[in-house]
Amino acid sequence: MRSELINDLRHQVESLPDGDFDEIALSIFRFQARENAVYREFIAQLQIDADTVHRVKDIPFLPVEVFKNRRILSGSWQPEAVFKSSGTSGQARSTHLVKSLEFYHNLAIHTFETQICQLEDLPILALLPNYLEQGQSSLVNMVEAFIGRSTQEISGFFLDDQSRMREALNTCVAGEKPFLLLGVSYALLDLAKEGLDPLGSHAMVMETGGMKGRSQELSREELHAELKAGFNVDCIYSEYGMTELLSQAYSRHGGLFKAASSMQILIKEFNDPFCTSTVRKPGVIHVIDLANIDTCSFIATADIGRAHPDGTFEVLGRLDNSDLRGCNLLYTEITEYF
Repeated sequence: MRSELINDLRHQVESLPDGDFDEIALSIFRFQARENAVYREFIAQLQIDADTVHRVKDIPFLPVEVFKNRRILSGSWQPEAVFKSSGTSGQARSTHLVKSLEFYHNLAIHTFETQICQLEDLPILALLPNYLEQGQSSLVNMVEAFIGRSTQEISGFFLDDQSRMREALNTCVAGEKPFLLLGVSYALLDLAKEGLDPLGSHAMVMETGGMKGRSQELSREELHAELKAGFNVDCIYSEYGMTELLSQAYSRHGGLFKAASSMQILIKEFNDPFCTSTVRKPGVIHVIDLANIDTCSFIATADIGRAHPDGTFEVLGRLDNSDLRGCNLLYTEITEYF
């Protein structure tokens, strides 16, 4: 059954009509409800009979926190890679088991090239210091695949060598062709404060989120305003992804994200995870990621978001402890049980 679902997923990635997404999602739900022990246990705790779920909006979403202390997989297999979330010392890190890196890379490259631009001739300067230092990062692994696809020798990762970064940026600016400066938010902010020369109209500056206590939290609007001023560019690109997902969403301007064709975003009410919020009303971001076929495709995140009529979505922030206490009590109790 997995091989049939993988074939359906490949067709979805190649842009089948939207109606096929729901059909594939329900097929994956039935597969995972049977083959994923943790997800099966979670559904049982909710007292839901999987055979009675016939609509995508009725599928239960596994709280993302469960990835911190349970081994999430559908079926029985050995992972080719293990991704772990970033975190401070002593903090539990989410773990995502990956059956096929080739599958992950192909999907990530397809999404980036569909939504942003072709990678082959694109110089890529990556600034992901904390993720490189902690290791086992899905983001670093994805960017490595991007750099491997780029034919530009200047492409690579940069840590604390500011002079090397300045030299690379000056070379890219002088080349007068598109280039990508991609980095975690706090590292880009630090670089923007270095008094760089204007990056010019060919620069694509992309933030991947992530302050991790390195500085005062900023809203996305504040972050982008500072980055635009520091780099002297007209817009800031954004990437939305997480350790627990294999698919990504991208924003080309204004913080409005478009999800990958393998991904669907649902905004749920704060106090009812089975009730979808109306358009433009803030709620909790829930993600269907068909690419997570080997783990769990239905994830309730800890992010607050808002949907728009054109299918794009915003990320407004993260749930804090008071928000979590205010969320649906049943989900909170079950998360603590797991």
